[in-house]
Amino acid sequence: MTTGLDRLRELRAQGLLEKAYDEVPGLLAQESGRGGPGAGPGTTGGGPVSAAAAGRLLGGLDADAVLAHHPSTRVVTVAVTGQSTVGHVIDPLRGELARHGLLLKPVLGEHGTYLRDLTDPGGELRAARPDLTLCLLDAATVFAQVPPVWRPEDVERAAEEALGRCAALAEGAPGTLVLNTVPLPRDRSHQLIDHRSRALLGAVWREFNARLLRLTESDPDGRLVVVDLEPLIGEGGPVTDPRLAAHAKVRLGAELLAAYAREVGHLARALSGRVRKCLVLDLDNTLWDGVLGEEGPEGVAAAGTLRGEAFGAFQKVVRQLGSQGVLLAVSSKNDEGPVLRALDTHPDLVLREGDFVRINANWEPKDANLADIARELDLGTDALVFADDSPAERALVRHGAPDVAVVALDEEPALHVTRLLADGWFDTPRLTDEDRARTGEYHRQRERRALHAGSGSHEEFLRALEVRVGLGPPRPHEFARMSQLTLRTNQFNLAGGGHPESELTALAADPARLLLAARSADRFGDNGLVGAVLGTVAEGVLHLDNMWLSCRVLARGVEQACLAVVLERARALGLSGVSARYVPTVRNHRARDFYPSCGFTRVGTGGPPDAAVRFHHDLARVPEVPAHVRITETPGGRGTDEHR
Repeated sequence: MTTGLDRLRELRAQGLLEKAYDEVPGLLAQESGRGGPGAGPGTTGGGPVSAAAAGRLLGGLDADAVLAHHPSTRVVTVAVTGQSTVGHVIDPLRGELARHGLLLKPVLGEHGTYLRDLTDPGGELRAARPDLTLCLLDAATVFAQVPPVWRPEDVERAAEEALGRCAALAEGAPGTLVLNTVPLPRDRSHQLIDHRSRALLGAVWREFNARLLRLTESDPDGRLVVVDLEPLIGEGGPVTDPRLAAHAKVRLGAELLAAYAREVGHLARALSGRVRKCLVLDLDNTLWDGVLGEEGPEGVAAAGTLRGEAFGAFQKVVRQLGSQGVLLAVSSKNDEGPVLRALDTHPDLVLREGDFVRINANWEPKDANLADIARELDLGTDALVFADDSPAERALVRHGAPDVAVVALDEEPALHVTRLLADGWFDTPRLTDEDRARTGEYHRQRERRALHAGSGSHEEFLRALEVRVGLGPPRPHEFARMSQLTLRTNQFNLAGGGHPESELTALAADPARLLLAARSADRFGDNGLVGAVLGTVAEGVLHLDNMWLSCRVLARGVEQACLAVVLERARALGLSGVSARYVPTVRNHRARDFYPSCGFTRVGTGGPPDAAVRFHHDLARVPEVPAHVRITETPGGRGTDEHR
């Protein structure tokens, strides 16, 4: 049977890798779990796909040719440096990024030069302006500063100095800096022959790693990530190969680097705005043990037996994900009534009906059900993760809804948790209050839909909704949420793209730039930060670089209200006009007429369909805020009873 790697070899031999780069994610994410117990995502056919092997096959890619065939491919520039030889991480990292549809542009520092690489303003790493900077630390980061004959106290002093260097690097490193905790090698700890000193060294080392992890707490801009290697070591092989460490200064082994590259791949995907938002679960033999339609509620279990306990543990993990803003939904081949009764009354179940934002229990094909769930939640199918124990259902979804990430479960429930978490689909650099409240917001969306259904018209619905909108500078705690919004929003994202938190912080501090946060609420509750406006003032004109609005509040007049307030503010400041641009993307076609609908005129005509379109507003007649919207804050600090 042809595996994903086999197909990659064929494409490479035929010179078609660049042209077929859009096929690579599917090839590297074929059927999971068929490589034996514990096999994680990325396994195909006869065994696990090696990210390093895939990376080697992709190593000769012509990046320009890939972009010529697939211009929307996201290129991620990654600078790699460290205490020792770290180039071995490039191949697995290239494979991991390719698995997520990203294209790696690596910049490799020289051996042992991480301090110079990260501090030299004229150095190659800084000149590359990387998205991510990986600084791989190892035991030599500390022990290089320890005298030849040493005690735990010497290591403690050296660890303190190393921690200070890391904190300093975090302040000025290019891009998002990624550090890692440092394993304590046995050939270091066991140089101490008394158990008391050995225990003290272990405590010193763990305190160093704990403080390294805590550096992220004092990072206001979200530009520092520390990868904890301990969980990766627990699931992998040895930390290092003594021969490679001695002869090539390769102090982190291939298996550990591959696991580390997987984590960095998840981070790169999240920073690119490709975080999945919704976990869709099958029920029978996925969420509980047994088949509800055949055995009835009393025949399914999530407790009481060894298998049942494994399903119960899986449910607890799912609920933990839901508590952090992951939307939960169901797609099950069952009748709806028995499913709802089981979720409401079964004594074993940890999850109840209220934990789910959508329950599709019917006999429709699951690819159609997933499309329905995405539509009802106003998400793209590329925001969904689908977990099912049936190979046939998974194959149907991969064919009929290829943008959906598929988690392959099987008859061994003890592996459900491992397989669900292995690919970090929901990983995000930082969690916001809006994330944690997301499930409640989607339940309120259901109430809004009920109000809409009971209204005589859309206008009557809007009047009854009592929409309130505030537009003003972002508050210090809002930059993380605003970054998420710009990176994840694709329907109302007028120029495409987004900004990491650090960029938004810098933009807000620039007197020539305008950065505004849109907040909304209605009769059902506070929607929080739902939009952003970015502009530049130059030569008496406000240039709108981009506008973003969450799909949750589209078609309620929020976008029109925000633009009306911006135009009014520009006129109040005495500016001569406002320019704007619309850049077509795969997903923002619904917004292409937004600027003309608000009184902007198009500048120039013609050009290819995917070219940017420019608009201008002379401010002679500014559109009014929609009558049903009350403005609670403006950039000038005014509220609006006057802006009703």
